Amino acid sequence: MAHRKPQGKQHKPRKPNWRHYNLTTAGPVDDYLYSMLPKRDDVLLEMEDYATEHDVPIVGPAVARVLQQLAMMIQAQTVFEAGSAIGYSTIWWARAVGENGRVIYTDGDPKNAERARGYFQRAGVEKRITLHTGDALEVLSERKEQFDIIFNDIDKEDYPRMLRLVPSRLRKGGLFITDNVLWSGRVAQKNPKERQTKAILEFNRVLYESKDFYTTILPIRDGLAVALKR
Repeated sequence: MAHRKPQGKQHKPRKPNWRHYNLTTAGPVDDYLYSMLPKRDDVLLEMEDYATEHDVPIVGPAVARVLQQLAMMIQAQTVFEAGSAIGYSTIWWARAVGENGRVIYTDGDPKNAERARGYFQRAGVEKRITLHTGDALEVLSERKEQFDIIFNDIDKEDYPRMLRLVPSRLRKGGLFITDNVLWSGRVAQKNPKERQTKAILEFNRVLYESKDFYTTILPIRDGLAVALKR
């Protein structure tokens, strides 16, 4: 005769107490973070105003400060920026790499590139920046050297393609940094239909699984993936 095992009291798994379930960086907390930032110079402030008025996507000062700090931490001298728009983050990169550093700007819109050139001149960093107008993926695919940092902010559907290009073009100990990886929270959707969301989800999954990188997503603004090349 089979004996039934006594069934103990069923316990629901406890939620980890080290997670801040109700804390978000939106609203008042976001306002606080931005209020702590040192004032930017006139060129950057003008660029922020222009981006707001004309709906131009830029990373903004909180993320830009993280980018600059990361570059300074690894003493980066070369940065490839994929998707530069009016060159806001490009200026932060150029200031991080110093006078002997080099930043490659890429954007598909010639008008963006021309506006960016003017900002670079006024910011005093034009000699550190090489401008390319066209497809950032094509420009990167043609490069033979390895960079200290590759920054990815291109069309979101192309994120998986970018990930396939990066490993051979980034030095060991270099950083592959990608913006918008939380995609305004749409990455949490159970059955996303949007192609951009699906591409970002694939990108995030493959990046975390990759043996080439040690990856962390920083939940600042729209999510910043920072991947260290092994």
